[in-house]
Amino acid sequence: MTPTSVNLKDEKGSSKSDFSELELIQYLDKSTLGSSSILGILTATHLDANELSTVFYLSYLVFEYPQNLALQRFPVGRWLSVNIFIWSVALCCHAACRNFRELVVVRIILGMCEGSITAGFLLVSSMFYTRNEQMLRVGYWYLMNGTAQIATGFISFGVLHIQTKGFQPWQWLMIITGILSFMTATAFWFLFPDSPTTAWFLTPEERATAIQRVKVNQTGVGNKHFKKEQFYEAIRDPKTWGFALFSGISNVTNSISAQAPLITASFGFTYLQTSLLGIVSGLIEIFTIWTGVNICARIPNSRAYIGAIYILPNIAGLLMVNLINWNDRIALLAGQYLNGLGTTSFVLMLSWLNAVTAGQTKKITVNAIMLCAYCIGNAVGPFMWKQKYKPRNHVPWAVIGACYVSCITLLLLLRLYMSRENRKRDAEPQDENADTEVYVKQETADGEIVKMLKVDKGFLDMTDVQNRSFRYVL
Repeated sequence: MTPTSVNLKDEKGSSKSDFSELELIQYLDKSTLGSSSILGILTATHLDANELSTVFYLSYLVFEYPQNLALQRFPVGRWLSVNIFIWSVALCCHAACRNFRELVVVRIILGMCEGSITAGFLLVSSMFYTRNEQMLRVGYWYLMNGTAQIATGFISFGVLHIQTKGFQPWQWLMIITGILSFMTATAFWFLFPDSPTTAWFLTPEERATAIQRVKVNQTGVGNKHFKKEQFYEAIRDPKTWGFALFSGISNVTNSISAQAPLITASFGFTYLQTSLLGIVSGLIEIFTIWTGVNICARIPNSRAYIGAIYILPNIAGLLMVNLINWNDRIALLAGQYLNGLGTTSFVLMLSWLNAVTAGQTKKITVNAIMLCAYCIGNAVGPFMWKQKYKPRNHVPWAVIGACYVSCITLLLLLRLYMSRENRKRDAEPQDENADTEVYVKQETADGEIVKMLKVDKGFLDMTDVQNRSFRYVL
């Protein structure tokens, strides 16, 4: 069997499909608050949606690193399943909430569980797929966000027609999405693989081949031990903070997603129309992410450039929303839709970060820092949308415009930094035996060395800095 004979894209029970299904449910659940805002939750509970969104992301922030440590320590599939189950229960509990305090509690629980999802996806993606494949897989499961927007639009439209005494449409939305999450948690417990070495849908021979094929990543296939030296390397690595800064700034602009139903309604559309118009945003996101990752897969070392290009339509949409006559609601809606194209740059950043970080402890640390920045951006973003800036919201849009320009700059700077590092390594003297004669000690419990084992460097838990054979994809 050759190293390329295992087709992980279409294997029965493929982790790719599991990723996609969970990302669909995850974003469907996350978007319930925005959808509920036009279904009556704000009036029923006398709350500010921006405050609840911030509570969610602050909880996400606090629990992000502990969640990453748990993902390293415990079986990934089971840990994700437990978090999804708790998430589903908390989501259903929203329907019983009657005031801000009760909603804060369930949003904190959601934020706590959310911290495991993206980190777990990135971790398992790096175990199963080569670096170029990771970009496609991350794109495929992230475009489920767009699918979730479509599903939310139809569900919201449907529940608006439910006439139940004492039970409002937004409560039905929470119950429906909670049940879907519970079903997903059950599927993950039984079906989701922890690593190629334990994947139930692969034969023993295929497992060995699956491990061999990702040797080219030079990132190993998982390690359960926390290594302090990798942790310190992660926090000293400039690109860690470059990616984190991009994640934070790009998600300040993500406040548009939460505000989208309210912004669209402010153009003069009814709540029923607004629910259905959200479906278009989902279709746009699916198309742009799919095209973006596939273009990058075909053009080597193009992540930064493609990511920057996909942000440009956002700037055009921003100008349209701010400059077009307020009575031209179709043109305003088109501008609003254009602001959804830049999501592709964040997706490319996720896969890029995963591909240029090696070492298990370093990987979970870098992912945690990036996702903490993601939380901060999402937490502060909603507070720009104040009542005094309505209806045109010029001040929030100006801040978002500055964020777009900053994101383009950061992508290009990250590319420049890693390109220079590659050239530096190319210029270093090459040891002919560096890639083939790597040995590790096999010791007894009392520390006595039994023998030295020869191991391929690609399987060692070395960081991208320690392994001088590692080259950064651009």
